[in-house]
Amino acid sequence: MNVTQATRLVAEREIRVKLRDRTFLFGTLFFLLIAAAGTILPPLFSGGPSTVAATESLAAPLRAAGLEVRVVPDDRAAEQAVRDDDVDAAVVTGPAVLAMDDAPDDVVRALSSQPTVRLLDPDAVDPVVAFLVPFVFAFVFFITSQTFGVQIAQSVIEEKQTRIVEILVAAVPVRALLAGKVVAGAILAFAQIALIAVVAVLGLQIGDSGGLLSLLAPAIGWFVPFFLIGFVLLAAMWAAAGALANRQEDIAAVSTPVQLAVMLPFFAVIFLNDNATAMRVLSYLPFSSPTAMPLRLFTGDAAGWEPIVSLVLLVLAAGAFLLAGARVYEGSLLRTNGRTSLRTAWRERETIG
Repeated sequence: MNVTQATRLVAEREIRVKLRDRTFLFGTLFFLLIAAAGTILPPLFSGGPSTVAATESLAAPLRAAGLEVRVVPDDRAAEQAVRDDDVDAAVVTGPAVLAMDDAPDDVVRALSSQPTVRLLDPDAVDPVVAFLVPFVFAFVFFITSQTFGVQIAQSVIEEKQTRIVEILVAAVPVRALLAGKVVAGAILAFAQIALIAVVAVLGLQIGDSGGLLSLLAPAIGWFVPFFLIGFVLLAAMWAAAGALANRQEDIAAVSTPVQLAVMLPFFAVIFLNDNATAMRVLSYLPFSSPTAMPLRLFTGDAAGWEPIVSLVLLVLAAGAFLLAGARVYEGSLLRTNGRTSLRTAWRERETIG
């Protein structure tokens, strides 16, 4: 059995085990429900256009504004319709707007004389969207790499505790064991994110947010390769961290560097997303580029060549971390007599597989 076949075998085993894990399945369902609720419910709860009672002579501008108009014979009937709660507001001679306790803004706007508006920056991103997009990109990468990374580390520790790893390394090369875990984690993470993305896109279409989808499309297209390669980089670190520990209780201590590598870029992108210089730097650093570069593409701050250079740097960094992670993994995987130091694992690599 060569390394490729062994890697595929390990990956298939990891995927089968995870798909039978109720925690993973319920977690995926939970995220799908959150995505659906976050995109479908806000438009539903925001309500439709106001209903307005008015005479036929006053109804034309209201209809033109997309309001639901109930034609009444006179002003008195219009006022009574409001008092009976049959409509949200009424427009009477004057014109004047009648409402019970709060004048609907859309009715007032329909009757107002709007000045000519000239936008100096028509392509500027809406402030609310400008805040939410970096948070969503950063949160998706953060929570996914954190969740699946911890699971990879726990899987390695479990195999060491039960001594199953001794049987596994006798059958497959150690590097194939590491590669299989990383590949399986990447496939599961991407599949989960893809499902969530499909639900979110359907929700945005139901909520009539097609304009937002067209703005996000280029950024999402680049986010996919950045996400996959960035995940591979972090997964190698998580697997190496798991190999250094000998008990599940030790995972917090050995994974501190990995936790920092995930958390610091997350907060940096969230808090510095309006700083052009900081975002330019973050878009080239391996741990932050998976979220910073797609965000710069969304805001239009990145030139066409920049994501290509950033992705190449990320690929090189991921390759280097895979090699380093494999060395640490090999040097600590069969040490089951206590926690292994990083220095020991690096210098005294086992000659196995």
